[in-house]
Amino acid sequence: MTMSLPMCAIDFTNDAMGPEEAAIADRITELKEQMGEDLLILGHHYQRDQIVMHADLLGDSFLLSELAAKSKAKNIIFCGVHFMAESADILTSDEQHVILPNMRAGCSMADMAALNDVEIAWENILESSGLCDPATAKEGESCLIPVTYMNSAAELKDFCGRHGGIVCTSSNAVGVLEWAYERAGPNGAVLFFPDQHLGRNTGISMGIGLDKMAVWTPGQENELPKDVKIILWHGFCSVHKRFTVEQIDAFREMHPEGLVVVHPECPMEVVQAADANGSTEFIRRYVADQKPGTNIAVGTEINMVARLDSQHSELNIECLEPTICPCSTMYMIHPVYLMDVLERLTEGEIPNQVIVEKSIQKGAKIALERMLSIKQ
Repeated sequence: MTMSLPMCAIDFTNDAMGPEEAAIADRITELKEQMGEDLLILGHHYQRDQIVMHADLLGDSFLLSELAAKSKAKNIIFCGVHFMAESADILTSDEQHVILPNMRAGCSMADMAALNDVEIAWENILESSGLCDPATAKEGESCLIPVTYMNSAAELKDFCGRHGGIVCTSSNAVGVLEWAYERAGPNGAVLFFPDQHLGRNTGISMGIGLDKMAVWTPGQENELPKDVKIILWHGFCSVHKRFTVEQIDAFREMHPEGLVVVHPECPMEVVQAADANGSTEFIRRYVADQKPGTNIAVGTEINMVARLDSQHSELNIECLEPTICPCSTMYMIHPVYLMDVLERLTEGEIPNQVIVEKSIQKGAKIALERMLSIKQ
């Protein structure tokens, strides 16, 4: 094992539980057994092991959305962040309850794109570019297609649904952009928010040049190049932004034959310098396919990297950034909060239910179902 300890002094290589943690884990197991088939716990890959051990199903945001949509469980506890629970509520029936163990578990990237700012940008871009809104465009007209990353508020997904757009994840971003350009027309473009890095990296992988891209920063003067193809919102992931080319160079100096795999939320230079890039599900498969003894540096959230390391003792896995801390909002889902909502559920309460307004659900569901129709 070659895992470096993060600067926040949490030892991710040590999954041993103390007496109090073990008691909490035992109680969670008891409560799960009491609820039986009425309960489904979904866990994201970035959750700590003490949460993952209780998850019925584990995945990335795309897979978990599919699983939520297919589930018949009365109560779905989403061990992730708020935008994921919102999407699950939209995709499930009114008789099902989606519960977030800690309602403060948000996403800094999702907060970087507010509906009001997107609406202002939308009108400005339509006016300056001469492109049409797909919702009102006539046949043959070139359009601006809104594409929002899964890491966004429900009201932005609703915006996309109402304006002929779609939601994407890192698993199916290429397929989503292909879908968008088919509908944009020969001179059309995409407004991609909130993560500029995923949008840029996906566009480059499709052969779109940087001269056909622009970054839109709300509240500032923004100029669009002629024949722009993709307009990128000025947002980013605070975890993946930390990975650098210098870290890749340092790893390769130590391990010339080693491999580097990163998430496409990383900056363009990092993605281009890596051996491979893809979603969390892609990273899991990529690591599992390597030969014993391979040295692998992984550029994504530390909980997932540590878990990969523990699952693959035949490989030498390390985090590309040796001082990185976990995603702070994912880390807000503590076993105590999970135990608390389970206790209250068994007592007849519906605690921490995430409810998306019906007026927002309609457009958001259209955009999400379009996303689910495009496979990885």
